[in-house]
Amino acid sequence: MRILFSSTPAHGHLLPQFPLAHAFRERGDDVAFLTAGGLAPVLAREGFDLLPAGPTVDVLVAEAARRTGADPKGEPAPEVVAEFFAGARIDLTADEALAAARDWRPELIVTELCDYVGPLAAADLDVPVATLAYGPAMPPEFRAAMDAVAAVRYAERGLTARPAAHYLDTCPPAMQQDGWQPPSGRLPLRPEPHGQGGRRPSAPADPEPRRPRVLVTFGTVFSAPEVLSPILRELSASDAELRVTLGLTASAEDFDVDHDRVTFVGFTPLSELLHDTDLVVTHGGAGTTLGTLAAGIPMVVVPQGADQFIQADRVAAAGAGLGLPGGTATPEGVAKAASAVLADQGFRAAARTVADQIAAMPAPAEVAATLAAEQAPVA
Repeated sequence: MRILFSSTPAHGHLLPQFPLAHAFRERGDDVAFLTAGGLAPVLAREGFDLLPAGPTVDVLVAEAARRTGADPKGEPAPEVVAEFFAGARIDLTADEALAAARDWRPELIVTELCDYVGPLAAADLDVPVATLAYGPAMPPEFRAAMDAVAAVRYAERGLTARPAAHYLDTCPPAMQQDGWQPPSGRLPLRPEPHGQGGRRPSAPADPEPRRPRVLVTFGTVFSAPEVLSPILRELSASDAELRVTLGLTASAEDFDVDHDRVTFVGFTPLSELLHDTDLVVTHGGAGTTLGTLAAGIPMVVVPQGADQFIQADRVAAAGAGLGLPGGTATPEGVAKAASAVLADQGFRAAARTVADQIAAMPAPAEVAATLAAEQAPVA
């Protein structure tokens, strides 16, 4: 089969698709990704072909901000989010994407939840589409706003979106929104930390008492030194070992901290970063959140924008950590929350409960086999 994955050009939207893409490739299927050419190095490391289409995320953010007068990262109102994902992105990507998809001729398109370019190609080519969701369900007002903006762009091209054949749900029950009703075609899909390759992270190897190990990661978009430095200074006053991800553009020298007490690392697969970690302090990206919980590690979530406030709320509701929305997300508040989570083993027990739910979900290989069987020709 020929499977085309389509993604918003951002690491947080792209990386959660890799486990399923690897599963298809291991079956012997042809796999390619449709997204901005700026993500070519990420896809090259994974060994996937790229169909480059459209600008990078910084261009899309700037265009959506120009059109709406608001920052789609920091001010995620429905109309702003809709302009970013379904307005500006379709306008600046569709022509290249449709040409590339027509040439590649996929038999199935897998699209992440906020991508409206892949479904556009599916409508144009009349091929089935499966939607991969990476976290708790999106509030309905956001989905309705994005769908409405996308429908106008589709109609301009004489197209109507095909209903997704499947909703590939990576959210374990403990993290799902209260009262959520599964959509038709739901298939659970086990989330995996980036780079894990289907293996659950091993338990800490050293049984001897040691200093707590804390990973601080605010992803590739929200890891600004001016945001993180005050938090790191407070955290480094404790007895914990701090390891901090740099994002894509910063260097260790950009951070105003005691460098003898903080270890900085460049872009690294999450599965490697989680090894022997006792606590993750994070902005709450969906991939980071579910990957951390898959390893049974408790969290402190410090949301900065986008859907991160949802992640913070659901982590706290599951008892697997603390979320710090609004005025509580001061550097002092973050350090206090980290100390509280490390001191209370109930948070780790709840995180292990979520990890057990994730482990019970169908593996990417099972889901790939199910999707491929549906597309197989009838003898």
